[in-house]
Amino acid sequence: MLIKKHDAAISEDEWKSFLASCDFGELIASGRGRDVPIVVPTHFIYDGDRIIRLHLAAPNPVWGALAENPLALVSVYGDYSYIPTHWNANQGAPIEYGVPTSYYAAVQAIVRTRTVDDPEELAAILRGQLAHFQPEGGHAPVEPDNDYGKLFGSIRGIVCTIEDVRAKFKYGGNKTVEHRLRIADRLGERDRGHDAAARAQLLRRTER
Repeated sequence: MLIKKHDAAISEDEWKSFLASCDFGELIASGRGRDVPIVVPTHFIYDGDRIIRLHLAAPNPVWGALAENPLALVSVYGDYSYIPTHWNANQGAPIEYGVPTSYYAAVQAIVRTRTVDDPEELAAILRGQLAHFQPEGGHAPVEPDNDYGKLFGSIRGIVCTIEDVRAKFKYGGNKTVEHRLRIADRLGERDRGHDAAARAQLLRRTER
C-alpha cells in the first residue's frame, strides 16, 4: 500500500482507534510458494492493543497456508468516499480539469498467527466474540462440555499478534486547509454512502 507522508497515521492511537471501530475485514495468508494468497473475509475482535482473535471453519483452505507461514495480514478499510473532479480542482484552476480522488482509511496489520484447537481457549474466543457482536445475550453459555462444545470440532480459532502496521488516512492532507474545508462542505451536502464518516475523518485531520 502506497503511503505518502501526508496520508500516514499521526500516531499509534490513530490506527488503533480506527482498527477498534472495525470488526470485519480480510485475513490474508500467503503461505509459501503459492501463486496467490488465501483471502478470507471474516469477523474478528481486537483487544485495542496488539491482539486480534477470530475463528473459522475447519475446512477453510487458510489453515494450510498458515501452517506453511504463520505470518499473515489482517486488512480493514472504511470511511471512504469518491471526490469528483469539480470538487478537487485547485483554487483558480479550471474545474473541468480537476483530478478526482478517493478518501479512505485503511489499516493493514502484519500478524503472527497461532492456531487454537484447545477447547477451553476456543470457548474463550467464542465468548469474546459473542460479547462483542451479541451483547444482549440470548444464547446459552459457551462451554466445551455443552451443546456448543459438540460443535468445536468443526471450527478452529486464531490468535493474531500484531508485529507491524501499515496505516493510511487519505483525506487531502496535501491540500490547503481552505480546500479541505470546501470538500468537507460538499460531503455534508451530498451526504450519501460513507460521506458523513469521510467528512468526520477529514475534519478531524484538518483540525490537528
